[in-house]
Amino acid sequence: MTQDQAISSAIERAQANAPFLATLIERERDLLPALGQTIADPLAACRIDDPAMPVGRRLRIERRRLALTAAILDLAGLLDFRTATQALSDFADHALDSAIRAAILERVPGADAAGFAAIALGKQGSRELNYSSDIDPILLFDPATLPHREREPVEEAAVRYGRRVVELLQARDADGYVLRIDLRLRPSPEVTPIVLPVEAAIGYYESQAVAWERAAFIRARAASGDIPLGQQFLDTIRPFVWRRALDYGTIGEIRGISRRIRDHHAQGQAFGPGYDLKRGRGGIREVEFFAQIHQLIHGGRDPALRTPATLDALDALARAGRIDPAEATALADAYTLLRTIEHRVQMIDDRQTHQLPQGEALDRVARLHGLADAAALLDLLAPHVERVGRIYDALDGEAQSQVATAPASIEQTLADSGFTDTAGAARLIAGWRSARYPALRSGPARAALEAVLPSLLTEIGAAADPGQALARLDTILSRLPSAINLFHLLEARPALTRLLSTILSHAPTLAEALARRVTLLDGLIDATALAPVGSVEALAAQMAQREAGDDYQRQLDHVRKLVGEYRFALGAQIVAGVSDPLDVSAGYARLAEAAVNVLARATVTEFAQAHGTVPDSELVILALGRFGGGALTHASDLDLIFLFTGDYLAESDGAKPLGAVTYYNRLAQRIVAALSVATAAGALYEVDTRLRPSGAQGPLAVSLDGFARYQREDAWTWEHMALTRARPVFGSPTARAAVQSVIDAVLNGDRRPRDIAADARKMRDDMAAHKPPKGPLDAKLLPGGLVDLEFAIHTRQLIHRIGFDPHLDGAIAALTGQGLLPARVAQAHDFLTRLLVTLRLVAPDAQPPASASRPVVAHAVGAAAWDDVVASLDRHRQQVSEAWAAASGKET
Repeated sequence: MTQDQAISSAIERAQANAPFLATLIERERDLLPALGQTIADPLAACRIDDPAMPVGRRLRIERRRLALTAAILDLAGLLDFRTATQALSDFADHALDSAIRAAILERVPGADAAGFAAIALGKQGSRELNYSSDIDPILLFDPATLPHREREPVEEAAVRYGRRVVELLQARDADGYVLRIDLRLRPSPEVTPIVLPVEAAIGYYESQAVAWERAAFIRARAASGDIPLGQQFLDTIRPFVWRRALDYGTIGEIRGISRRIRDHHAQGQAFGPGYDLKRGRGGIREVEFFAQIHQLIHGGRDPALRTPATLDALDALARAGRIDPAEATALADAYTLLRTIEHRVQMIDDRQTHQLPQGEALDRVARLHGLADAAALLDLLAPHVERVGRIYDALDGEAQSQVATAPASIEQTLADSGFTDTAGAARLIAGWRSARYPALRSGPARAALEAVLPSLLTEIGAAADPGQALARLDTILSRLPSAINLFHLLEARPALTRLLSTILSHAPTLAEALARRVTLLDGLIDATALAPVGSVEALAAQMAQREAGDDYQRQLDHVRKLVGEYRFALGAQIVAGVSDPLDVSAGYARLAEAAVNVLARATVTEFAQAHGTVPDSELVILALGRFGGGALTHASDLDLIFLFTGDYLAESDGAKPLGAVTYYNRLAQRIVAALSVATAAGALYEVDTRLRPSGAQGPLAVSLDGFARYQREDAWTWEHMALTRARPVFGSPTARAAVQSVIDAVLNGDRRPRDIAADARKMRDDMAAHKPPKGPLDAKLLPGGLVDLEFAIHTRQLIHRIGFDPHLDGAIAALTGQGLLPARVAQAHDFLTRLLVTLRLVAPDAQPPASASRPVVAHAVGAAAWDDVVASLDRHRQQVSEAWAAASGKET
């Protein structure tokens, strides 16, 4: 079918089945011959360029012409859904803007629309308006810039402008009307004026707004009038909409809205004639809510998901891995079809209706769409409606049954769930219900507890040690200021409750972290939390994301929050048994390196604003110890040395210049603080700078020349041993290479001769005397543990000047290849490292863990059972002891 034939067919169907369109065809016949030429920009083709025509009449005629043009091109299949809805939305923006400017000009001739803004919400905000939509703007004014008559209170002027805008858009005459306008989405519409001062609106949304208002602003847009004023308002309240900490109370309320819509429009829920395309089960609103719920969950952490249009949101969520791609496609297809049929229903009489009609009227809708009859239309819609309803129902879930309160009944429930000490567990739950803790004293908190309690007890009861898990949860609740969001989160994510139970059963370190900061659970909301963390570059890019208005402190808090969540998730991977502790250890190190890079860069930039930069000089950060070796534990501190290149006598070029030594020492202090000072977002790392030249007595930052001289002439053997694991982690490639060149030269012999073996023996004996093992499982400090292994490696490296690799596994491979270490040491290293990393979470006191947790440790180290763990520890310790004795010349 040619384009002209398609348009002719559409006109015939419109004349036969849609009285409203048939009337427009008669009134606007001059449009019809050129319809095919308006596809690229239907709105432009409908504009009227007649300055003498009253604005209201001009807009009414433009709207009428656009309604006909868009409808016929749509029916002809020449205008797709997105283009049609965007044209309708752009017209709404244009009409609203024209009405605002006209209203102001009428009272203040020559004035501009400064100080008066319209914020588009709903489908206008997302540019998805349908053929008979009303619009739901919020009208704002700035008292400082709004034009008004002399001696007229600016507040009265703003309201007059608002009333005139409504009148211009809603007035009906022989030319029809422009738009229906609904201003009830503004804050407290029953008591507030129709146009609000912008500062008052900001104050409301930052302090008093309810959850549905947050969801409404997903699709908000500065649409008309003073656009910069509107955008400034939206930028200011962005943290209200896109919260960095998840709020599952909001999610629950949105679901509650959906349930109430179903109940209120019960007559439109059943599919068939009379079905409500918008509010019915499986309808348009449920696709929108599905997308918005996931946007609210993830959008605070991923700005790419903040797209307002529903189809764009589904696509972004699928690409980000937040929803199933097949479900996203199904929802998008359903949304497009449902909205298209909604348009057909509205085209017939230009009524703001969303219900399928009945009888002959439904046949007309079908024929308008190009189908034979109502049965064909229902057959087309049915599979899409059913699929949407099923997907949304799975998200919403069924209401949980309540846990009994009678002591005998609750103990039976606990026994059925898997608890052995039912009396003790029942006492804890009774304490929660009696509001023993501040977090449980409000009615909403106790209601949230009751909602999640059935699934919570089921999941904790299935844990290896239900009593321990419940006791640790009790500790968390005792320390929280509020538990509502925790309970909403667990109710919304049953799989997370299961993982939380595992953590509480086996990992006191993670449980303690949760007690301090329960929002760490936010990082576990989807399956990606149990995947390996990305590269240093990818992690740094995520940490470096900044929003408009974010200052240096917000940047630091953002990094602290992400590091805390990632570190918690890495620990959870070990406890859940899904990751090798060696991989997790490397992940901890990549995470730390990314944090050091981002925070150091931000601090350097902040510092330079006051003090400028030192010409031909820059900071380099050197990682040593486990950090240098890229193998941290959950509890590791960061061993750092701060160096700077260039002339130490130079001076910075800022408004407050500093000498290079003072400059870099103050800068290093700021970076240490950024990495270690605790804030509301949590602390990052303990930083140890005692490995710098001259130790704690020396300056925090030293010049590269001074560092090189110290290492060549004054450093002790233990400092050279530390240097074997040194690795530059911050600085330009050129500066890093310069530092690495100094390190390589020193390790390869540019240092004072010393009796390395004798020094190493004395150091290890001193360490053993002053820092004994914590317990029988201390894989680090026990004789034959990781410290002895490191001493054996570093002694061989320094004596023979080979195998210099900051990563111990690489160093071991090089040394065993030269016959300087037995090959079995590699297995000992891997076993001891896995044990250390795991026990830092499960048994930080290095004592044998509880019986229920021993299989977790065994699985982590690759042993069949606990007895094999103990036997392997003894065997590998013996092997390491022999290697250390041989390297140091000490008899075993």
